[in-house]
Amino acid sequence: MHSLQSLPPLEALAAVIAAQRSGSFTAAAESLDLTHGAVSRRVQAVEHWLGTPLFERHGRGVRITPAGQRFVAQVEQALASIGESADRWRPRRDLPVVRLSVVPSFARLWLMPRLPELQGVPPVCRIELQIEHRVADLTAEQSDLAVRYGRGRWRGVESRLLFSERLYPVAAPTLAAELGPAAGAARIAELPLLHDSDTGQWRAWMRASGVPFRTKAADRRFEDYDLVLAAARVGLGVALLRVPLVDDALADGSLVRVARAEIRNTAGHYLVCAPGEARAPVAQLAARLLTTTAALRR
Repeated sequence: MHSLQSLPPLEALAAVIAAQRSGSFTAAAESLDLTHGAVSRRVQAVEHWLGTPLFERHGRGVRITPAGQRFVAQVEQALASIGESADRWRPRRDLPVVRLSVVPSFARLWLMPRLPELQGVPPVCRIELQIEHRVADLTAEQSDLAVRYGRGRWRGVESRLLFSERLYPVAAPTLAAELGPAAGAARIAELPLLHDSDTGQWRAWMRASGVPFRTKAADRRFEDYDLVLAAARVGLGVALLRVPLVDDALADGSLVRVARAEIRNTAGHYLVCAPGEARAPVAQLAARLLTTTAALRR
């Protein structure tokens, strides 16, 4: 790998590319607003660095050599890659950017299908998703908005409820058929229970159904809730469906409700911002999120 000090300067590479495109040092000089001699010296510097001629000089101009053709193609590819990399990080000037922090499962299961609607037509902002498990520090300006899952009581931020959830058990069709149409909580408790890092939802559902919750070796834990659903779809056990986070989970028949009993989840999804947040693009996105979920709160 070459050090930056050993590479030819960018203006020398630009002279080589201009000369290759125009077939003339004179034309290259005009396009770069340089003298013929300046272009010639810059091309010679690159040739000296490479140790091989890039052009054949003749009376009416220059002709690129085969080595020169290969070199220019690689330089253009490298410059294009640098430009594309810069585009990834450079904020777009035509739309304000709003950074929204969400956990992976919320992004995949609920947010992504609604992202075009939230950005608006025409877009009012460009939503930059920050998908992470950790809680974003809004006071340190790591994010502009965040969707947090919990009971809405966090210090140092303002939170507004997006929607709460209802919970009831579901399983793959084959496992549901084994349970039968009127499976009781006691029978479900005997099966492998699927959950994320918190067993509190299963404990609450069992308690509401009058059955004690006991962990079993067959139970399975997954870090992301969408993995819990994936495990249920392939028949690894019974999961609690969180409605309306996944309101379409039963539509394709890959999951079946296996008990009538349902409970309200004590945790919900909250929109969180720093105290006193008043920037217009952030306020507009917050308003759209709250409008989109208004029916769910009712």
